[in-house]
Amino acid sequence: MLFEDWKTNLRDMGSAVSKEMQKADEWLYRRVILLVLALALTGCAPREPAGQESYVIELEGKNIQSLAREMGQGTLTSAALVRHFIDRIEAEDGVYRSVISLDPGALAAAERLDQARDAGEVRGLLHGIPILIKDNIETLGLPTTAGSMALADSETGRDATIVARLREAGAVILGKTNLSEWANFRSDRSSSGWSAVGGQTGNAHDVTRSPCGSSSGSGVAVALGFAVAAVGTETNGSIVCPASINGVVGLKPTVGLLPRTHIVPISPTQDTAGPMTRSVADAAILLAVMQGADPADESTTGTSAVAADHYLPAGTALAGVRLGVIRTSVGHPRVQALLEARLQTLEDAGAELVEDVVLEPYSTFRDDTYGILLYEFRDAIRAYLSSLEGERAGWTLEDLIAFNEANAAAEQPHFGQETFLAARDLPWTTTDYAGALTRVRQATRDEGIDRALAEHRLDAIVSPSNGPAWKIDPVNGDRGVGGFSTFPAVAGYPHITLPMGRVHGLPVGLSLVSGAGSERRLIELAASVEAALEGAGLPAH
Repeated sequence: MLFEDWKTNLRDMGSAVSKEMQKADEWLYRRVILLVLALALTGCAPREPAGQESYVIELEGKNIQSLAREMGQGTLTSAALVRHFIDRIEAEDGVYRSVISLDPGALAAAERLDQARDAGEVRGLLHGIPILIKDNIETLGLPTTAGSMALADSETGRDATIVARLREAGAVILGKTNLSEWANFRSDRSSSGWSAVGGQTGNAHDVTRSPCGSSSGSGVAVALGFAVAAVGTETNGSIVCPASINGVVGLKPTVGLLPRTHIVPISPTQDTAGPMTRSVADAAILLAVMQGADPADESTTGTSAVAADHYLPAGTALAGVRLGVIRTSVGHPRVQALLEARLQTLEDAGAELVEDVVLEPYSTFRDDTYGILLYEFRDAIRAYLSSLEGERAGWTLEDLIAFNEANAAAEQPHFGQETFLAARDLPWTTTDYAGALTRVRQATRDEGIDRALAEHRLDAIVSPSNGPAWKIDPVNGDRGVGGFSTFPAVAGYPHITLPMGRVHGLPVGLSLVSGAGSERRLIELAASVEAALEGAGLPAH
């Protein structure tokens, strides 16, 4: 969860990076503990050493489709891919801390999928493709910690619905990624990418800078090439910000398109999972597999954004496409200059740019949106904890607060739990909540995105996703430089970000937003924008 609007106003930029957060031995200790727990719970043996055999694979410029083609031709195996990623993570991730735990059964799963391919049994483009999962999404055989020591041993024995669908499609679950603890919903002075379990994740392009939150590990791991793709979650900005700041593609779908079953929650009205990839086409493939109705999640609609036989976006031409431009979300002058250059590229490709598009919040909008999340979190986290077995079953928010106090040295070395306390003490009634929800939906939907799309006859709204990454500061917490996530997040509408260039060597993303259920068209537009920007000199991933 990223609250770039209201959290930014509470924080000042700092320059010190805590030495404690940089200690590799602390990170390695925690990962070993998690791996031992996973092995004990699953009964799996560790992977045998690979000896002197090399599993270095060149992945630059490749996507899921090309990797699937190589495996089909017999020039690549899933087992080789898994070994390649494990070797890279073990060799390089001690600095970045993007991965919390590796699945000890990943190699065996890859080998089984290779055998199935040899027998002519191929499940689709994801057959044998290694994918990382954010550690607030339940994954069979590994703990789902949400970054908190309170859940460090919470191996639930079940897959989230979206993870089960990935497995059914042939994906190999490589492991779990680090995140901002409790999806950045514990403190208003938190440092994005820090968790008690995983330590501090560093930006893929400058480890001293923020990876943004809360799907920080997923964004960093994909940018570094530690997996083909990853899955993140978002309540407000937590897919699009780490994707933008680490230079990858992030897709937050319409709320209700993907099931949230067995995902640690914040808000039933805003939470969603989504793909984080190196290309728009790869995001479409993952979305096609994970989408669809789930009886256990009443919010799911059963609507398909991308048909099962339409994995890859067509990349339609931009001629005649109307794009509404919002420039006010990021105040950084070099980001603005980069945006103007990229808009000119899109206009040269035939897009019609529409100016004077405005999305304006009302005076108490931030208070309402924050209050809604606090109100929803209390019940949502109670319901999730009640689904667990063992000593955490039946816990409430009050129990989590007590745990953090009792384990303050590990859980609160840098920041507290002000957000937990605010949720516990929120005085709202059901009437207060219903009124706020009505107001924010009116502002972001009817009088916001829907109105802008209709009045200007737009295909999509475009804006810089975020400013460049800021320095990690555990003393003062995050200080982002603007962002464009709140309106689509609160509305529950789709939002995709893709790389548009760099500022001072740091990636910056371009956002495209449209109305509810418009993923198919939005993906096609994003593919066309991606092609236009890469054709103009933006390096391809």
